[in-house]
Amino acid sequence: MIDKFGREINYLRVSITDRCNLRCRYCMPDEGVDKLEHRNILSLEEMARLVGVAVKAGIKKVRLTGGEPLVRRNIVQLVKYIGNLSEIDDVALTTNGMLYAPMAEDLRQAGLKRLNFSLDTLKPDRLHYMTRGGDLSKVKTAIFKALELGMHPVKINTVVIRGFNDDELLDFARLADEYPLHVRFIEFMPIGDLHYWKRERMIKSSEIKNMIGASYQLESVTRVPGNGPAKYYNIKNGQGSLGFITPMSNHFCSECNRIRLTADGGLRACLHDHHEIDLKTPLRSGASDEELLALFLECVQSKPSRHQMNDGWGADNDRKMYQIGG
Repeated sequence: MIDKFGREINYLRVSITDRCNLRCRYCMPDEGVDKLEHRNILSLEEMARLVGVAVKAGIKKVRLTGGEPLVRRNIVQLVKYIGNLSEIDDVALTTNGMLYAPMAEDLRQAGLKRLNFSLDTLKPDRLHYMTRGGDLSKVKTAIFKALELGMHPVKINTVVIRGFNDDELLDFARLADEYPLHVRFIEFMPIGDLHYWKRERMIKSSEIKNMIGASYQLESVTRVPGNGPAKYYNIKNGQGSLGFITPMSNHFCSECNRIRLTADGGLRACLHDHHEIDLKTPLRSGASDEELLALFLECVQSKPSRHQMNDGWGADNDRKMYQIGG
């Protein structure tokens, strides 16, 4: 699929649930969340069918997200469904890591290729505060289990927030130095119009890179397997890499190759753009694969040239991050 700005769209992110076992302050509203009723969530079979249709439109890479995808029952079967599609060459998953270790081998055998772990602090008390209940020991166990199973590359996504974790940048860099881990620093974004977002808490990636560069020698930009927008650097003599993702200071929309499917069947061309195409209604009304394919193509052609996130989330953008998929 080529959109009207000449970008090839070959990557589908599928939010398989709006539920999560954590309540991160920049993702979930303070007053709690309104969970979707079970009947409003796509079944695993419906998701698998839509991925099969997306393949006909040129999708080759799929990432499963949430909420927290591992709270969804029978997720291993969904991974198997998708992994059995010959056209799909990459099945990945983003997780907070809390539930991963006991499921790790089953997920790998089902066809899971890669993992991203969301981890914003290496201090147990801070993690518990930010996530309202996260357990750092479980996340560390999960990360090293993924390394043990050879799920390379294993990536860690770290949202950098001034006054919260900006004093831990060298600790995260040390992880990438000592282990074959790929740490990606992400600029803080206004996702979901939540109270925790404040512009002064955002640190530009250039500043983050300079702070780390004072202690580590970063060299030769390298490409790490995956589909994301990070700009990567090797640490001299280190085992892993550092990546910098700049949605606020230097948007990468001209290289965006993705669309998003929400757990309740909304097809979204851009994380920030609130326009969605309803797939659930036609799917459950007997639409053919050809009719569903036309909706995927319509979505791609509606993809905006760039996001407008620097203007804030927008009061008319009702979705929160946990409802769209990170």
